[in-house]
This record gives sequence, structure tokens and C-alpha cells, in this order.
Amino acid sequence: MRYITPLKAAEGLGSAHSGTQHHWAMTVTAVALLVLTPLFMITVACAIGLPRELLLVYFGRPFPAIITALFVTVGMIHFIKGTRIMIDDYLQGGARKAAIIASVIFGWAVIACALYALARMGLGAIVVV
Repeated sequence: MRYITPLKAAEGLGSAHSGTQHHWAMTVTAVALLVLTPLFMITVACAIGLPRELLLVYFGRPFPAIITALFVTVGMIHFIKGTRIMIDDYLQGGARKAAIIASVIFGWAVIACALYALARMGLGAIVVV
């Protein structure tokens, strides 16, 4: 006969042993996005209508670049974790594995592309054609 206290049951973190950690990660990224989304919208709103050369200079500055990088990175990590939940709920077997791999690859590819573009703008490596 097993005697499990409520504390011991909560420490087990569920059947996958990562439920509490996943919940906290989703909560933290959601709160971060609550702050970052308006900042990102203001940053983009200030850039609307700028010619290409000034746009590159604008996103080469630290504040717009950091806000954009944080927004994209935190947003895509939240996306990856959220799609994992949906995929686990609705798919099974090989389709589940393929969908999880695809969503993780997509999320990290978006992060990599965004950070690469911001780095190019920041370093002034883009040649104005």
C-alpha cells in the first residue's frame, strides 16, 4: 500500500515529470509577451513609412533591435511550447513525432532568421542597392 502525501504527489510533476515546469515556462513567456508586445508594436509603428536606408539605421539602433529580438525569441519559444501541447492532445504515433519536430524546427528557424537579420542591420553589413 502506497502512502503519498499531497506534497509528494505535487513533487512528482505528473506522469511526464515536467508538467509544472512546462506550466511555469508558459506563464513566464506569456507575461513577458504581455510587456514585449506593446513595446514591439510601438517600435514597428515608429518605423512605418521610413525609406529602406533609414529603416536599416533604425533597426541598427540598440533599443529597436533588442525589443525586436526579445519579442521574436520569447514569442517563438511560447509558440513551440504551445504547439507541443496541441500536438500532444490531437495527434498520435509517428504523426505526433513529425509534427513536434516540424514545429520545433520552424520555431528555431524563425528565431535564427530574425536574429541574423537584426545582426546584419546592426553591423551595417547590408549593402544598399
